[in-house]
Amino acid sequence: MIDLLSLAFSSFALIFPAFIANSVPVLARGKRPLDFGRSMPDGRRVLGDGKTFEGFGAGLFMGTLTGAIVGYPIHSFLLALGALVGDLVGAFIKRRAGIPRGGPAPILDQLDFVAGALLFVYPIYHFTIEQVIFIIVVTPPIHLFTNFVAYKLGLKSNPW
Repeated sequence: MIDLLSLAFSSFALIFPAFIANSVPVLARGKRPLDFGRSMPDGRRVLGDGKTFEGFGAGLFMGTLTGAIVGYPIHSFLLALGALVGDLVGAFIKRRAGIPRGGPAPILDQLDFVAGALLFVYPIYHFTIEQVIFIIVVTPPIHLFTNFVAYKLGLKSNPW
């Protein structure tokens, strides 16, 4: 039988750089969009104004730093980079679906960054299936809670 406390601790310790990388960009308040304001042939923005160079850089730096402090700089860099790329893929999908910036996309909003993080770190570290399941189950409520807090603090324009 799996020790749930041990599973929770190991899962959070390993994925934490991705959580940090996904959370920090909103604090950066970037002004330079990663898509340079460009639109796709469908007339919709590639990513939108919410995905900025400043936010990406801040997220990558803080996510990497988080893991480097505990001795895993390469892992944390890949987790942070994967989380940010996963979030960008989510934003791209939302724009193609006609969902505006800040519009809700349940599941996609909560798990795009986790999927990216797990994929990017996979070449050097394999999470156990139990860890992956645990992360997938606990991430949506954590993500919703932290977004609600950011909304109440005036950092986000919507609570999701």
